[in-house]
Amino acid sequence: MAHPKRKISKTRRDKRRTHYKAAIPNVVNCSNCGAPTLYHRVCSECGYYKGQLAIEPKVKG
Repeated sequence: MAHPKRKISKTRRDKRRTHYKAAIPNVVNCSNCGAPTLYHRVCSECGYYKGQLAIEPKVKG
C-alpha cells in the first residue's frame, strides 16, 4: 500500500477543503400572511403555498 512521502501541511489541507461550507437557507416572506418561510415550502403559520391552501394550520391553544 502506498504511503505519502511528506506530511501534508495544515494550510495545504485547508486549501483543499475551502469549498466545503454550509449554504445559507433561502428565506422568503409568505405571500399570504407575510411570515418568514423557507423557499418552496408550505407556510407553517397559515398553511398556504403559492397562494393556495395546502394544509390546515394547527390551532394554537
